[in-house]
Amino acid sequence: MKWIRPVLLTAALTAALIFPARALEFGVDAPEDYLFGRPTSQEIIYETDNPNMDRSKNTALIPPGFGTPTSYLPNSGEYLTPNLVPGALNGGLVNVVGSAAANATGGAAGSVTLGSDGFPTVGGSTVQTTIPNSSAQQMASGTSGYTEVTSDLYYGGGHLGTLKIPSIGVNVKVYQGTGDASLAKGVGHFTDTSIWDGNVALAGHNRGVNSYFGEIHTLEAGDKITLTTKLGTRTYAVSSVYKIDVTDLSGTNAASSNQLTLITCVKNQSAYRWCVRAVEV
Repeated sequence: MKWIRPVLLTAALTAALIFPARALEFGVDAPEDYLFGRPTSQEIIYETDNPNMDRSKNTALIPPGFGTPTSYLPNSGEYLTPNLVPGALNGGLVNVVGSAAANATGGAAGSVTLGSDGFPTVGGSTVQTTIPNSSAQQMASGTSGYTEVTSDLYYGGGHLGTLKIPSIGVNVKVYQGTGDASLAKGVGHFTDTSIWDGNVALAGHNRGVNSYFGEIHTLEAGDKITLTTKLGTRTYAVSSVYKIDVTDLSGTNAASSNQLTLITCVKNQSAYRWCVRAVEV
């Protein structure tokens, strides 16, 4: 019969439309281990043993040219930011935390060369390998200036003076001691240092509401600082900005010349402190 063929074709097309096409299902087994090299991602070290290693911009180096005499030496090259090199404002490079300065000065990597006043120096005739005597010892020997804090030196508000650093907008009162109570009100005076003659050492926060010393590491040579106490007003000029180890107390040592030392923490590097030295002008 002629009608059977069209009916069968129609039924076949209808079935094709009702039942959707299905892709072939297949799987691929993972290859054997020996077909690939050993993965190395698990052996990558993402953290160092010393989280306080100095990785800040002031230690970044521009590598020496290919084929130059120092191209093969580790930690060699020119500093990316010479103005922030430890000790750069003090007349030369100083290797405070282990950098190219050791190569430049002939010092040992990681060593600190101290001047007669206890501060880093380069090219000087005097090299000290030990921290100088304490303020009290130097005062007793008559080798330094020292003014003791006495009750008559306090102002009515309980502070010892006022510190001003115009270049970074600091105008703050100075309180005795470097504990939380003093630093919550202003900057603190190291109790074992002089308040007038010799070396006056002060500490302050570098963050938070009372971050009076938050920008002292940006000071440049020649920037003026004034300290006013009941004994008068003195003007100092910044001579050096550098990092010191948290255990380095040389910044509080007494000195024969009138100078000012400012100390604060280094952001994200609890093992170091910023130290600013200024001398009377």
